[in-house]
Amino acid sequence: MVGPSTSESERATARTRLKVGFVALVAVSGGLVALRGDPTLPQLVGAVVGATLVGGALLWFVVRILRDLDPTQR
Repeated sequence: MVGPSTSESERATARTRLKVGFVALVAVSGGLVALRGDPTLPQLVGAVVGATLVGGALLWFVVRILRDLDPTQR
């Protein structure tokens, strides 16, 4: 029988990149939304930092739900 075409370390690297990309997408989105309001530099930085924290919280929530749905994790 044929096994998976990627190793476990490659899958772990891909998962990490996906997580970082998800948080970065939320952070950049928050910065772009803030730019529409003509912010000062500290306000823009605050928006990006805040969006990064929100992205991290969303990631934690999604990962927790997906682990609950995966029968191999039980």
